[in-house]
Amino acid sequence: MTPALVLAAHGTRSAEGEQTLSALAETARRARPGQRVELSYLEISSPLLADVLPAVPGPVVVVPLLLAGGYHVHIDLPEVIARHRPDAVVAGWLGPHRLLTSALARKLARAGLRSTDAVLLGAAGSSDPSALADVRAAAHQLAVRLARPVTAAFASAGTPSLEEAMERLGSTPAARVAIASYVLAPGYFHDRLASVGAGLVSEPLGADPDVAALIWHRYDQALRRRHSAAERQPLRRA
Repeated sequence: MTPALVLAAHGTRSAEGEQTLSALAETARRARPGQRVELSYLEISSPLLADVLPAVPGPVVVVPLLLAGGYHVHIDLPEVIARHRPDAVVAGWLGPHRLLTSALARKLARAGLRSTDAVLLGAAGSSDPSALADVRAAAHQLAVRLARPVTAAFASAGTPSLEEAMERLGSTPAARVAIASYVLAPGYFHDRLASVGAGLVSEPLGADPDVAALIWHRYDQALRRRHSAAERQPLRRA
């Protein structure tokens, strides 16, 4: 039986955010017709991952709809899986990846990015240094794609903050600041990006085909790792 894909998002109080994540799950379904795809949440929204996992028959691969590592990846998600579906295969989180870079560059262009704009990669932030490093790596990839500097800035924990980064860029010759929204869906963090006075803010990554392709890439990676690990297990004697 082909393993079902269970998407594990953080959760949001934004109805538009939930609609966007549902659209992303549907984009993933259309990419592989006939494959079972379930959307779930770690908290706030429903259905919760804790309820979805026991209800899905057969093997399961969980792909975190999270752009960086951090508390939810390393603590919340493993605890839920250990309690409700210890046989599940867990994939890596989404970023950084060239498919996200492509989606970010495309959304910036659609928003009207100019060659003279200074660019920020606006992310939620985290108290986990490795999660911040993931975002900075994504900013570097976007800088290479755009052939200009890109600064990672954070709406919550992490430095520089959005306000600090905006202040620094305000003293440069750049005509204006453009923020690449490094969030998956509308909600609190995208609203924060839109509130700091940038010349433009791109749309969240949302139901982009490249994001859906990355979901399946993480799914396939996880299954390959599981198969490789199984092949390395020594044979037991009867």
